Amino acid sequence: MNYQPVNTTTDTSFLPMISVVVPIYNGEADLPELISCLLSQTYPKDRVEYLLVDNNSSDRTLTALKTTAENCPITIRPLSENQIQSSYAARNTGIRAAKSEIIVFTDADCRPQPQWLTSLIQPFAQPNVVIVAGEIVALPGNTLLEQYANSQETLSQKHTLAHSFCAYGQTANLAIRRIALEKAGLFRPHLTTGGDADICWRILRQNIGRLEFAPEAIVQHRHRTTLKELESQWRRYGRSNRYLHELHGVELMREITPTECGYRLVRWLLKEVLRNSVKAIAGKATVLDLLNTPIGLFTARVRYTGQRDAKLPEKAKIIERLTTTENHIDK
Repeated sequence: MNYQPVNTTTDTSFLPMISVVVPIYNGEADLPELISCLLSQTYPKDRVEYLLVDNNSSDRTLTALKTTAENCPITIRPLSENQIQSSYAARNTGIRAAKSEIIVFTDADCRPQPQWLTSLIQPFAQPNVVIVAGEIVALPGNTLLEQYANSQETLSQKHTLAHSFCAYGQTANLAIRRIALEKAGLFRPHLTTGGDADICWRILRQNIGRLEFAPEAIVQHRHRTTLKELESQWRRYGRSNRYLHELHGVELMREITPTECGYRLVRWLLKEVLRNSVKAIAGKATVLDLLNTPIGLFTARVRYTGQRDAKLPEKAKIIERLTTTENHIDK
């Protein structure tokens, strides 16, 4: 699937009503920074509604949402999804309540930059554009694992936009035209990972419209800081690959065998460590340069394990649909 990055800074005359959907689970601590980012948006405040969907949190998220909505200069609509514990089910709740033709997605732990909405919306001025993906960059981090993820640009949309099966955008920074959701269906509410790829592929492979990349529509996201968090992240990537294989026929990743892993570690010890140690003494290499290979092997092994052990739940095949009574769009 081809797409072209577009310049979103030249023409800002296209200002449709938009709905921003944010699923939140135990996000009370994230709310102040998130709301601050939403308040700083350059997009006209009277053209945006923010649908913040609590997904059965055990903290005070829903109470905080309601309090914030009462005292905020932007339109915040607190919603609740208590039936299904899934960010995709929460997004569907937001979509059903949305009043706009264009629906934008981000997450509670993301930090949208001020030009985010202005840049993300402009490609929709072309009627055949139905999906726009903005860029995701890392929040500043100092730990070794954050530096590793940053060097790999783990969060960047460039990886998903270049997917060998079909391009897609991650829901941390994504906008979809409502008509595309009406035709292709909503998120699979029981899916726990891979739902962003699934919904984009259903839209694009039905030839409903085009996907555009808006690189200046930037959302910042925090990298994982501990080995446990990194393991969970890459195991989830593996599960996603298995689910998308069963739903769309995506090619499964190949296992790095113990022999291959051992060979690469020996090569790392005998060549890379020696070379980078000399560079480090000269101030031309860092600890990250020394440990890049073993961290990469670790994430690859964890991802494969996640793929190997995953099994798509039967309920995850369900696609929710918008009904005609839910098509209450404000222009």
